[in-house]
Parts: sequence; C-alpha cells; structure tokens
Amino acid sequence: MLDLVILILHFFICLLISVAIWRRPKDGDLQRSSTGTVETAPDGLILIGKEDDIKRSQRATAKVNGREVVVFYHEGKFHAMDSRCYHEGGPLCLGEIEDINGQTCIVCPWHKYKITLETGEGLYEGINPLEPSPTPQWNSKGVKQRIHKVTIDNGNIYVSPPDLSVSFDSDYFADKFKNSSDLAMEK
Repeated sequence: MLDLVILILHFFICLLISVAIWRRPKDGDLQRSSTGTVETAPDGLILIGKEDDIKRSQRATAKVNGREVVVFYHEGKFHAMDSRCYHEGGPLCLGEIEDINGQTCIVCPWHKYKITLETGEGLYEGINPLEPSPTPQWNSKGVKQRIHKVTIDNGNIYVSPPDLSVSFDSDYFADKFKNSSDLAMEK
C-alpha cells in the first residue's frame, strides 16, 4: 500500500513539473512592459519599447489601457493587435507568422486560427460545393481582431489607445484577461 502512495505522489510531482515547464515563456527575448506605469506621450500614444529591441525580438507585448497588445515586426513593418485571439483567447504573441494567400497572418497557437496582421481579418479555407471541381480557397470572416496603429518616433515604438466606440470579437478576451499579471501565458 505504501508503494502505491509513493507511486501516486511521484506521478503528481512529475505532472506538476511538466505543467510548469509547459507554461513557461517560450520566447526568451519576448519584451514585456511593466503592468504598472505606462509611459504615455503628450499626444496620447503609449510607448511599447525601443525600435531596435522589437526588431531583434520580432515581437513585444505590453499593457495598453489595461489590455494586452502584441507588436510584431515582420518583413520591415510593425503591426499591433490585441494579444488574445478572438476565438478562445489564445496567446497570439506565441503564434507563428505565415503568408496565407498573399496576406501576412499570425496563427493562433491554440486552435490554428489565422488572422491578418494588416487588418485583423479572420481567414478560413473553404470550398464551394456547387463548383464541378471544388478547390479550397481562402476566405475572410471579416475583421475579428482589434488592431492598433503603430507610430515610430526617435527610435521608439508607440501604439494608439484603442477606439472603443467600435467593437471587435477580440474585445471579449481583452477584457477577460485585462487584470492578468502574466502577459499572454495562461489558458
């Protein structure tokens, strides 16, 4: 009986270690701003970080008016959007960037939803069954993810605060994780 208790205890400890390893940050260079004070420029723009640092790490997360925002640097352009996927709140800062049908997209690591970096449109691949030889084509679900305007000034990257007069599907998860202390890691 004691052997069974020890075996169960060993299994539980191994499980806890596995979960801790699985939840650790995957990108050691991922930039994080402090969740306390945020530097705001006189024109209302919010400082995310240094241009060179974000270029080097390819992405950075920060709190902008309490919501998680991720800034991507890809092929010479900066893009910013809510960090939580519109579908189930997956951490987009951990997603892979792919070219889909000529559009640069972030792929949510949880359910592989594809979101364009430029517009925040959700993309899906579908067929028209009425075609004689249906072939899969990429289609838009419409704008689902809130994007944020990026401004570069004197080597600093700023984003504009969100215009909340227009709502997007990603707003639900931005609000849900608003008080989260660990940027974009928990499920």
